[in-house]
Amino acid sequence: MDSPFRSVSLILFFIITITLSTLAVAQSSTIGVQYISRLLDIQERERAPPSVQLAAAYAVLQRLLPSHYSAFQFRIISKKQCDGEYCFILRNHPSSYIRGTPEIVISGVTGVEVLAGLHWYLRYWCGSHISWDKTGGVQVASMPKLGSFPRVQDAGVLVKRPIPLNYYQNAVTSSYTFAWWDWKRWEKEIDWMALQGINLPLAFTGQEAIWQKVFQKFNISNSDLDDFFGGPGFLAWSRMSNLHGWGGPLPQSWLDQQLVLQKKILVRIYELGMNPVLPAFSGNVPAALQNVFPSAKITQLGNWFSVKSDPRWCCTYLLDATDPLFIEIGRAFIEQQLKEYGRTSHIYNCDTFDENTPPVDSPEYISSLGAAIYSGMQSGDSDAVWLMQGWLFSYDPFWRPPQMKALLNSVPLGKLVVLDLFAEVKPIWSTSKQFYGVPYIWCMLHNFAGNIEMYGILDSIAFGPVEARTSENTTMVGVGMSMEGIEQNPVVYDLMSEMAFQHEKVDVKAWINQYSVRRYGRSVPAIQDAWNVLYHTVYNCTDGATDKNRDVIVAFPDVDPSIISVTEGKYQNYGKPVSKEAVLKSETSSYDHPHLWYSTSEVIRALELFIASGNELSASNTYRYDLIDLTRQALAKYANELFLNIIEAYQLNDAHGVFQLSRRFLELVEDMDSLLACHDGFLLGPWLESAKQLAQNEEQEKQVRCPYVSQ
Repeated sequence: MDSPFRSVSLILFFIITITLSTLAVAQSSTIGVQYISRLLDIQERERAPPSVQLAAAYAVLQRLLPSHYSAFQFRIISKKQCDGEYCFILRNHPSSYIRGTPEIVISGVTGVEVLAGLHWYLRYWCGSHISWDKTGGVQVASMPKLGSFPRVQDAGVLVKRPIPLNYYQNAVTSSYTFAWWDWKRWEKEIDWMALQGINLPLAFTGQEAIWQKVFQKFNISNSDLDDFFGGPGFLAWSRMSNLHGWGGPLPQSWLDQQLVLQKKILVRIYELGMNPVLPAFSGNVPAALQNVFPSAKITQLGNWFSVKSDPRWCCTYLLDATDPLFIEIGRAFIEQQLKEYGRTSHIYNCDTFDENTPPVDSPEYISSLGAAIYSGMQSGDSDAVWLMQGWLFSYDPFWRPPQMKALLNSVPLGKLVVLDLFAEVKPIWSTSKQFYGVPYIWCMLHNFAGNIEMYGILDSIAFGPVEARTSENTTMVGVGMSMEGIEQNPVVYDLMSEMAFQHEKVDVKAWINQYSVRRYGRSVPAIQDAWNVLYHTVYNCTDGATDKNRDVIVAFPDVDPSIISVTEGKYQNYGKPVSKEAVLKSETSSYDHPHLWYSTSEVIRALELFIASGNELSASNTYRYDLIDLTRQALAKYANELFLNIIEAYQLNDAHGVFQLSRRFLELVEDMDSLLACHDGFLLGPWLESAKQLAQNEEQEKQVRCPYVSQ
């Protein structure tokens, strides 16, 4: 069946409504961008040659669209051709009327801009869609045949970045999502990043092998580190001083393997013109360092949610940044990375205080800590810039204005960039005088702990970055996606990736209609109506809550029913006038309230529209993923209601009611399991298999699949 995008009228509609709005371009130079201009200049000078970037970009095209490879020609251009900004340009090839020649020319300042331009053309001229494989993958059924690609305006289409940096990842994504990835999976992710226009990704893989070599210089043996590094699935938290040893020790073969993988990742990132963010020393040290340097200022931290507060895993050690040893180790770590990797982008992540509160709240002391942390980076790289997650300012009440200002202003201006990590819900820029003059990146956090739940705030994503960038005296220098886990809610990430190139606020209602057509490759009115419902319900969470999937059906079954009372709630559920809510009789209970921010009866209506569209869209993998995810969402919220009915029956001493309702709940669990087995994106098996594939013997396989067995 022909794609609606083959229609000239629809092509013109997308050109007029979407592309021209991006041509009303303002200059991207904010005060913050001026502050980091030296970093940007250095990165531009040291970027891979155009020929290398083009080869890498063509390789992405070959992997993405092998049958349409010949339709495109790529070019690297200078910023002068973009009025001094980062941009991509779409043009018709002058010989496109000749059979066998390219049809569309895409030019960009870097390989990333070229591929972002390719994605833009595929979106708005071909009606295609790109998401992670687990969330439905690539939809290219709407792609035209060679020789009939839609033409752009004769003058071409110029799209500039409104702000230069586009950041990606979170310090914990490495464990929630990347833990078992091999090169094949990483290559797919780097392709995806480039197509989304990401130019500033974290690059944390393999650092434990670097740390081995660094600590050897300070007389710490590899065996001393067995209790320091966490297991493969828990490295994020051992790196952040939250725990140690859990799931370990790491076999040397695994450490070496990860370092090799990191080098492949960095080579590809540099080839495409990206600038990876490498780790820096935060003060996290092995316990054995106390024995080697008994006079060093090393403090044992308190428990951080560790298993049973067991000292085998909790209460890590932190070297005070004011101790001279801190700068020595910091310099050695930067220098060892430069030796191993051969180059750097001069930007380093360090989060000494991420969920670790400083021992003293004196602004003078805080300032000395910040200065010392940066000195550790600068001593190893004179051009170093510190990238810091701003989560501590949202999470920890310790950080009042004097303490926050002391930390932020402890580093020379332009040498610190802060991630406003949770800006779509709790923006810090607007309450801190733009981070007290320090450059920052507006980030969408969205996902906590890799939980799977349909959730988002599309209006905030469509408006927030623009409001921050156009605010008075803005120090914003980029946008970013800082989710803790990926491969979920593709609509959220599709919109957020566009904000790297959108100069004006996006009309979400119009955008969501277009999204559903691109997502499935054709226009189905019932599906568009369903997505309009989802936009106003599951993707319109405005209660300010931190969303983690707390639905009963995915929680530990350890709730004491006697401590819960059931009251009338706020939202409609399944046609009933009101829902029910649990109120705890004891504040010490472990029961975590499920999160409900919308009318479930409306979402059921959206599900009905999805099901009714099955005959038209059943061949679409993206449709199948969304149908399963939406059904899962509806069943999970229904399970919460059913659970409270069981509690009510229990409190009324209705044994028959408890039995009948409990049986229904258990049947619902089985139904959910059968449902999720219908799509690879929801299966545990691929995760376990990827872990197994990284193991080199039976003992390692046991460790990576069942880390608790060895404890």
